[in-house]
Amino acid sequence: MSARPPSQPVGPFYSIGLCRRADDELVRDGVRLTGQLLDGDGVPIADGMVELWDPVVGRWGRSGTHPDGMFSFVVAKPPSRDGNAPHLLAYVFARGLLKHQLTRIYFPDEAEANAADPVLSSLDESDRARVVAERDDDGLRFDIHLQGDRETIFFTA
Repeated sequence: MSARPPSQPVGPFYSIGLCRRADDELVRDGVRLTGQLLDGDGVPIADGMVELWDPVVGRWGRSGTHPDGMFSFVVAKPPSRDGNAPHLLAYVFARGLLKHQLTRIYFPDEAEANAADPVLSSLDESDRARVVAERDDDGLRFDIHLQGDRETIFFTA
């Protein structure tokens, strides 16, 4: 009996999904959230995709990454719910990932709510900063590092 070959990722074929729905505006009048998708060496991932979900209202959007790994959305802060601080869910799709990755994006102006959030408070203090967006000139910034010293905190669904 011959051994089974290892599984191989196929694709990425994200352009197919982006052709169907490439809406990066979750709201019309909101704040611009930008970021960069980076591999373990800090190299931009040009062929990735990020989906953003508002878990309270159910809005979502999708952004393919540009050659410099950049993605961008227009978002509104969702309300707090069930003791959770306002946050967005981000699903990351990229080459070499056999399964998408899930992270949360918390808002930097919610210090009190963030401190009481059960998910954030379960993380080490140094890890909490890796799931809170930063303010920048254009709105908010949240870079996603797939590996390495600055690896984003990923959660199981």
